[in-house]
Amino acid sequence: MTPELFLQEKAAQAVKALYGADIQPDSLQVQVTRKEFEGDYTLVVFPLLRISHASPDATASALGGWLVGNVPEIAAFNSVKGFLNLLFSPVYWDETFAEIAANEDFGQLPPTGRNIMVEFSSPNTNKPLHLGHIRNNLLGDSVSRLLKAGGNKVIKATLVNDRGVHICKSMLAWQKLWEGRTPASTGQKGDHLVGDCYVAFDKLYKAEVKALMDAGQTEEEAKKNAPSLREAHEMLVKWEQGDKAVRELWSMMNSWVFAGFDQTYKALGISFDKVDYESQTYLLGKELVQKGLDEGVFEREADGSVWCDLTADGLDRKLVLRGDGTSVYITQDLGTAERRFATYHLDSHVYVVGNEQDYHFQVLKLILKKLGFAWSDQIYHLSYGMVELPEGKMKSREGTVVDADDLIQSMYEEAKKTSEEGGKLADLPEAEREELYRMIGLGALKYFIIKVDPKKTMLFNPKESIDFNGNTGPFIQYTHARICSILRKAAEQGIAFGPADITTDLAPSAKEIRLIKLLNLFPAKVGEAVQALSPAIIANYAYDLAKEFNQYYHDTPVLKEEDGRVLRFRLVLIATLARTLRKAMDILGIQLPERM
Repeated sequence: MTPELFLQEKAAQAVKALYGADIQPDSLQVQVTRKEFEGDYTLVVFPLLRISHASPDATASALGGWLVGNVPEIAAFNSVKGFLNLLFSPVYWDETFAEIAANEDFGQLPPTGRNIMVEFSSPNTNKPLHLGHIRNNLLGDSVSRLLKAGGNKVIKATLVNDRGVHICKSMLAWQKLWEGRTPASTGQKGDHLVGDCYVAFDKLYKAEVKALMDAGQTEEEAKKNAPSLREAHEMLVKWEQGDKAVRELWSMMNSWVFAGFDQTYKALGISFDKVDYESQTYLLGKELVQKGLDEGVFEREADGSVWCDLTADGLDRKLVLRGDGTSVYITQDLGTAERRFATYHLDSHVYVVGNEQDYHFQVLKLILKKLGFAWSDQIYHLSYGMVELPEGKMKSREGTVVDADDLIQSMYEEAKKTSEEGGKLADLPEAEREELYRMIGLGALKYFIIKVDPKKTMLFNPKESIDFNGNTGPFIQYTHARICSILRKAAEQGIAFGPADITTDLAPSAKEIRLIKLLNLFPAKVGEAVQALSPAIIANYAYDLAKEFNQYYHDTPVLKEEDGRVLRFRLVLIATLARTLRKAMDILGIQLPERM
């Protein structure tokens, strides 16, 4: 039972005893006591004045006196202008901790019966994944894990953008410049090879534009008339017509990219339940265009193009079908959303997409609503800020992005360097050390990105993320390893312990109560994070828990305790803390080592 529910029930009993009135416990307002006042939780007294027929202070004092006198879990109270601040006794915290320690699923919220799809990653097949994709993937994966911890059934989905003129640009550059080179012949990851083709196309295109401008064309004319761009558009037309040679080249190069993506996803610990491809979905939505025309939601122009006028809603007119009958992104997204809600009986759909697409999702939801889909209100755009480097923004076309594979490798190397300087892993077998370096490097990367609120633009600094002392993944990993070390030593000494060692006649210290209070917050933090779709709340909770333990352990050498009952209680406490850290960090997709 949560502290709020406990106090609501006891306060309702107090009202009955003092004033003879029956009230529903859930009608009482209980909240965490503000930091500037003494107490754990606060009962708002004002709604009870019509029952007590007394002043706020008199009512609060009467209720507080009854609770302290009749409820052993409540130790003291104070009244501040109609707010009754209540302080729990050690008995309450012992009882609460006993429940936490005995519950292996503590922190997992009850089933909601809701089906939620989370779409993330959705890469283009003309370039490898980079740092921006990493933030997207880590947010999408952690939000999926968070929603699952919130009691929901979650479907992790991605839509691969595997068609379009940008794909044709890489294909054309490979034909013109790569002389038949393949991942097998070069030893290069397929997505990297194709990404190099895309960068090469951009260089070729810019050279052509410059040449045309030198020949007298305006910049606008030169960009439009560049031969390589014309060829890329011609290749796209051939693709849409099903040209055999173009389709074979497209399939071959995409297969290289998919294999490369899979390696990167595996390194990040990312997986999907559902993978869609734009080449298979880009025609979806055309039936909805006809539906919109029939119902007067859309209008057709003289050139055959179809538009949705959203000016009355404060937006613009939106193209939903080109004059030549080809679809645009919004058309595909309309059709994909309709199919997903129908196929998976979704209660909600979360799109993890950067904030540069805010307008797109505003339009998508509005058009779906105009088409009569009530579930349009259950579409959520988890809009996140861009990732920047100390030297500024990244640019794919210019090849100035931070490659995901290179970053993962550099994090491993940084973790190895930092760990070897500490000298604490020298006695471990090499294979175990290598796995630890990987775990630490990946934990540092994930935590550094996830701890920032998704809505904020973030500055990524790899060296800061590896710090073993700050608000970092390695700090939490090291804390967990330290607890595991204590528990191993206890086992070596033959000390057995469990939830039965928590008894109400053994009063925990003030520092232990602080730890129990933090542990008790875990389910509420999960609920808060679910509501905000912000794994950052869990990340910072895990840091607070790790920091509080380290302060406790500094002052309380657990294994030096001579009283056996106190020693066993403390071992249960830190074992429960380690379990909670694992659960919290698992929501972030971060592993915690037992040795470090």
